[in-house]
Amino acid sequence: MLFDLSKPGRRGFSFSALDVPKQDITDFIPERYLRKEDALLPEIAEPELARHYTHLASLNHHIDKGFYPLGSCTMKYNPKINEDTCRFSGFSDLHPLSPSQITQGALELMFELQKLLTEISGFDAVTLQPAAGAQGELCANLIVRAYYKDKGEARTKVLIPDSAHGTNPASVTLSGFESITVASNPDGLIDIDDLTEKLSTDVALIMITNPNTLGLFERDICKITEKIHRAGALAYLDGANLNALMGLVKPCQMGFDIMHFNLHKTFSTPHGGGGPGSGPVGVRGELADFLPVPVIEKNGQDYILNYNRPKSIGKLHAFFGNFLVMVRAYTYIRMLGSTGLADVSRNAILNANYLKKLVGEYLDVPYPQHCMHEFVASGRNLKQFNNLRTADLAKRLLDYSYHSPTVYFPLIVSEALMIEPTETETTETLEGFAVAIHRIMEEARINPEMVRKAPHTTPVKRLDEVHAVKELDVRFRPDRRT
Repeated sequence: MLFDLSKPGRRGFSFSALDVPKQDITDFIPERYLRKEDALLPEIAEPELARHYTHLASLNHHIDKGFYPLGSCTMKYNPKINEDTCRFSGFSDLHPLSPSQITQGALELMFELQKLLTEISGFDAVTLQPAAGAQGELCANLIVRAYYKDKGEARTKVLIPDSAHGTNPASVTLSGFESITVASNPDGLIDIDDLTEKLSTDVALIMITNPNTLGLFERDICKITEKIHRAGALAYLDGANLNALMGLVKPCQMGFDIMHFNLHKTFSTPHGGGGPGSGPVGVRGELADFLPVPVIEKNGQDYILNYNRPKSIGKLHAFFGNFLVMVRAYTYIRMLGSTGLADVSRNAILNANYLKKLVGEYLDVPYPQHCMHEFVASGRNLKQFNNLRTADLAKRLLDYSYHSPTVYFPLIVSEALMIEPTETETTETLEGFAVAIHRIMEEARINPEMVRKAPHTTPVKRLDEVHAVKELDVRFRPDRRT
């Protein structure tokens, strides 16, 4: 820690000489609020400070350091030009309360990004306001609820396949609906018979991830959405896996009425460390009146924020959304163009199928058919080696400098590993990852305890993850250098 490097008298910054009259601080802050002694802060020179943080960065796994096959999260490489454009002073220094007369450039970018997303998806209107994918889900559910209330229909249920993301039922509950689970068939796709049985006049919406979380494309998606529409309900696309569809098919063409995008997944904005995120929502024309306010519109040559939307669900986020994430996504889309976006999807699909073939030599792949951008393997064959589990394999991967894929999800696969290589990885990287899987399986056979006690090379060894989830334990005692 910085306290361990601290030495009295060392400085990383020097203030200029005081060029105004010195004031008594008690003129501004009552004495009872002042410290009785100086704060204990680390004292360290600039070179050591820079080296300290560079060293810490090298200990963390991140996409610039190495392969990050985190299925369900699309941890693709973020081009550095995105960082350049979002740091333009006209964007980064812009205050959200600035009047529209001096924010025309930012409003134009947001307006143009909405148009680009409508073109990619086929929908009629888009809001950029939701600040994350899950908030986009909530936004979509609230729009659907408002839509049926406006029609005078009291629909209360939302259908969700059992392979859906866990945030789907949570968003449904938060929006006041009841979630109903739809089973998968043996091929890992929606069981249409079970869907038909659960359809009723109470159903408002079905939430579908396509490709689903097994990385499989719903072959009967048009039949499914047609069946939903015949029952008077709407179809929602969870856009988390749009990285497999861009430029190849428009969600609107599959019969969807509403969807959310993940700018922080599909369009290469930073995704690690919990954010920042952005979850725009696209809708068909009949749902546009219910979008959150304000809506960005063009009035002649000017861009305006329109709050006069009587049927709107209101605001979901302070101000207008995570603007600098939008700048990054806009840059990414404009740099690639429609042809480039299609190539992204094709390469993501190609990489996933290639890696599935390689990994399938050592791990069980319960759904071996052609996948889209990701696939799900299973570590259940590890149990033969002194009852090892997928978590042991995941921890051992850290010793090979690979971040683990998502593990134990989706729940319909035991000992699951959801692996998404993305389009930005080379064949050498994919082959190296497969070699690491092979070596770990050999280690499990010869010395299972070494795998069970992994990781061995990280600064912190295996953590008690259950304890970490259930009990927050933060300690900071600078006087003891801890």
